[in-house]
Amino acid sequence: MSFDETIDRRGTHCVKWDAMEALYGVSPDDGLAMWVADMEFRPPQCVQDAVKAMYDHGVYGYFGDDSKYRAAIQWWMETRHGWSMDPASIFTTHGLVNGTAMCVDAFTNPGEGVVLFTPVYHAFARVIRAAGRELVEMEMVNNNGRYELDFEAYDAAMTGRETMLVLCSPHNPGGRVWSRGELQAIAAFAKRHDLVLVSDEIHHDLVFPGHKHIPMAHIPGIEDRLVMMTATTKTFNIAGSHSGNVIIADPDLRARFAARMAALGLSPNSFGLFMATAAYSPEGAAWVDELVAYLDGNRQLFDAGINAIPGLHSMNLESTYLAWVDFSGTGMPMKEFTNRVQSGAKIAVNHGPTFGKGGEDFLRFNIAAPRTQVQEAVDRMQKAFGDLQ
Repeated sequence: MSFDETIDRRGTHCVKWDAMEALYGVSPDDGLAMWVADMEFRPPQCVQDAVKAMYDHGVYGYFGDDSKYRAAIQWWMETRHGWSMDPASIFTTHGLVNGTAMCVDAFTNPGEGVVLFTPVYHAFARVIRAAGRELVEMEMVNNNGRYELDFEAYDAAMTGRETMLVLCSPHNPGGRVWSRGELQAIAAFAKRHDLVLVSDEIHHDLVFPGHKHIPMAHIPGIEDRLVMMTATTKTFNIAGSHSGNVIIADPDLRARFAARMAALGLSPNSFGLFMATAAYSPEGAAWVDELVAYLDGNRQLFDAGINAIPGLHSMNLESTYLAWVDFSGTGMPMKEFTNRVQSGAKIAVNHGPTFGKGGEDFLRFNIAAPRTQVQEAVDRMQKAFGDLQ
């Protein structure tokens, strides 16, 4: 397929385009939607064929016998990530925000603390607060445009009320691919403070050349507290299928999670299962390789253009398609630089403070779009901040 094709998503119940005027004051008629984390690309043909086969059959009944679905997940994790897993350990949730909420519900109690390394994906904080748990923000160190973890400070900040840590690996919005040493340090922190460790690895397939994602399941000694979360949705741009996987090796944690799933009457939708089974295939893998190469080109174009603007810095992405731009060098208050982006450049973006402590000087830009749109965004940004040139 061609990632250069422009697909008009306006008026299709697409939240990214159809809600941006109400939320950000940017009209879809002449604005660019660069906020919601889905892509402007169609999924691979194997996924389209799976949906067409459902349509051709014409009966949309209850899904049964998910053995092929589980085998596809098992094959993908082994083939792409070197991670061997028991297919019986897989739970399917309505996406990974739901998966995170289910983990909070199953493994913590009201009033207990859930730790996040911030700034981080904003939905984590939303579900933690909504569940009546205490949000514990541990701010990362921005070391010359690269996020690092300070466990001496984090250890000192712990109170003993914390029972869970939710990790984003690879990291959204900073794009870090955590090293083995960093993952070992995170695991040791979870063990020191007796935390259930939930590792959201939804971006694990979108890693750029020179970097390699290591599943947290490869770190020894934490099997009794580890919950892995993966999905096809970010990788293949099928977020509307609302399908994600919570993978739990430990029998006790698995039983507790299964009990909450049963109590809430949760079961997956057939569209998500058919799409995921088709996606996790050799054809899907070849498409992902092409996608990552294209996104890498977008990343280089966007970073070069943004970093040419005095006072702006786009954090070097090691993974994801979500550029994290630091405006602190402009000396502008957030209201001013955000207004320049939204009213001046007419680009709808995510606001940094929604990602927690440390996000105050940032905006997040989604660069998973045809290259012409990324170039247009760069041109608009350079014009909006032209007085700094």
